[in-house]
Amino acid sequence: MNRKIQDFIQWMLIDPRHPEIAKAQYNELKHQIPALYALLMVNAIAVAYTHYDVAPSYLTVGILAPILVITSIRLIAWVRAGATELGTEDSIRKLRQTIVLGSLMAIVYITWSLSLDGYGGPVERGHVSLFIAITVIGCIFCLVNLPQAAIMVMLIVNVPYLTYYMLQDHDVYIAVAINISLVCLVVLKVLLNVYSGFCKLVRSQADLALKQKETQRLNAENERLAHTDALTELPNRRYFFNRLETLISQREGTGSVFAVGVVDLDRFKPINDTYGHQLGDHLLAEVGNRLKSLKIPNFEVCRLGGDEFGFLYPGNMEEATAIGQRICEQVSVPYQIGDLQLSVGASCGVALFPEAGKSAHVLFDRSDYALYHSKTATRGRTTVYSAEHEARIRSERAIESALQSADLSREFQVFFQPVVALPERAVVGFEALVRWYSPVLNEVEPDQFIAIAERTGLIHRLTKSLFEKAVRQINALPGNLTLSFNLSAHDVTSVDTVVALLDIIRRHGIDPRLITFEITETSVIDSYEAAEICLQKLRSAGVKLALDDFGTGYSSLGYLHRLPIDCVKIDRSFVSGIKDQVAGDVISSIVGLCRSMHKICIVEGVENKCQLDALQNLQCRLVQGFYFSPALPFDSVHESAHATGTVAGLPLSDRDASEDFRLSTA
Repeated sequence: MNRKIQDFIQWMLIDPRHPEIAKAQYNELKHQIPALYALLMVNAIAVAYTHYDVAPSYLTVGILAPILVITSIRLIAWVRAGATELGTEDSIRKLRQTIVLGSLMAIVYITWSLSLDGYGGPVERGHVSLFIAITVIGCIFCLVNLPQAAIMVMLIVNVPYLTYYMLQDHDVYIAVAINISLVCLVVLKVLLNVYSGFCKLVRSQADLALKQKETQRLNAENERLAHTDALTELPNRRYFFNRLETLISQREGTGSVFAVGVVDLDRFKPINDTYGHQLGDHLLAEVGNRLKSLKIPNFEVCRLGGDEFGFLYPGNMEEATAIGQRICEQVSVPYQIGDLQLSVGASCGVALFPEAGKSAHVLFDRSDYALYHSKTATRGRTTVYSAEHEARIRSERAIESALQSADLSREFQVFFQPVVALPERAVVGFEALVRWYSPVLNEVEPDQFIAIAERTGLIHRLTKSLFEKAVRQINALPGNLTLSFNLSAHDVTSVDTVVALLDIIRRHGIDPRLITFEITETSVIDSYEAAEICLQKLRSAGVKLALDDFGTGYSSLGYLHRLPIDCVKIDRSFVSGIKDQVAGDVISSIVGLCRSMHKICIVEGVENKCQLDALQNLQCRLVQGFYFSPALPFDSVHESAHATGTVAGLPLSDRDASEDFRLSTA
């Protein structure tokens, strides 16, 4: 019972535990209280008017005048309050103030009206009774959203009203007083029901607002997560392209420029393959932290996927280039992860809006093309897309289109360059080199179409077609000559392609020991694990493996130990400078290294007699180059070999070439 009384008192004093209800009550009262005060003033003036001639003037004018002034002040205050928005605490304070002031006003008006009841006849007295009844009911309705005040007004008015008329010896007035009191109770009951519904509505609106706020928060969080890379916590690819589209729409036609940059890590793949994906992810997270730490105004950097990042910057070419280079340098600083110190590099490509393009797709493609140029020509640097790149893209698109529709068996030919054994100068084998004579583009250089074939995925079909043609043609030559064939990076990492190549060797019945597949360091550096599996498969089938362009990579010597290499081909750049003491010493060292490791050594790029004499003095066993012969079409090789037993004036070796290759390591 005590608890219920305490709850009722707390409710009457405006319970602060329900601030949303208190605020809603106040907002509703701002529109209702002015009507309440207007009702009081009009009714009071009407009573004073009817009693002006029968009651003392101090009652009809003297006392009423200040009451009306105070009422007018309160009315004006509430009208002004309608334009203001109060907080929760101020709303509760205002409601409590209204209960107190409403109670005081009720005391004043009931006292004043009952004091007039003693003057005049039945009509005037009836008017007073009607004034009290109508006014109290009107006030209760006006206070429907503040039942605490309504209860106080009803009690303050009805108790004196009912008591006063009960003491009168007049049945009609007693009946009216009782009737009005009962009506007030009924009205109060209705009011409380309405208020209960009002509270439920407010709570439901508050709950709905909370749910909407939570929904908005969750939507915002989902939106953030949908546009955030989980590993680096940088914005992701989706955000990058959405933001790029927005920048284009904002700046189109304004004459302003912005830069789109693409950054790709160098040497990340070997680290990821060697130490595992967990460490690779840790390294990517550290790279992300470094990129986030760049304090560049209006600079936005995102992770696009894998080890590729992108950035957007509203600046000119010089500023964008400087930012790209700053990123490359920042990323290249060594990382300490656990006990390991790891080092990766970065290359960057930049395209400018609107010069390089006016759509997101074109801008990204051209910044990606500039990145490709950086990685192939200026690794570790920033390349800005230019008109030169535009011309190259047009050329490459023409090559790609012709390549897609090319008749591989008819348009592509295999040329053969002799591999010569010293000192007897006999041809022991050939390196197969591809030539493309397109009916649309005429002759296309291998370094142009091979890169495009790799990028478009056509390289596997091209490799299989050309290798089968080369095997069939080498089989048509007299003797047991070796065949060297170059494999691309995509071939070296494709198990399906390796299986197809071995199937060609088997179907044509050629000794696998006569086949040498040439690979480069760059073809295995990015996918070492996949390449090692494929190379082991080739080696176990009896095929020889040669490391081409030896000495030009940064870790060629390491690959001699890590990969199943049988042969080393010394790059032509050393032969061209063989007169230089350093170049001669390098060749001598590599030849000695191959002997000690029991590996075949072939020197490429022999172009004159001086170079040949120098190589003979260094006891080089196998050579090739323009001094002996350029690459020749098969028909010329076939005709000469069968007619004279020579190729380009050099005799064909009469020994088993595979045996000769083994002797070369002795």
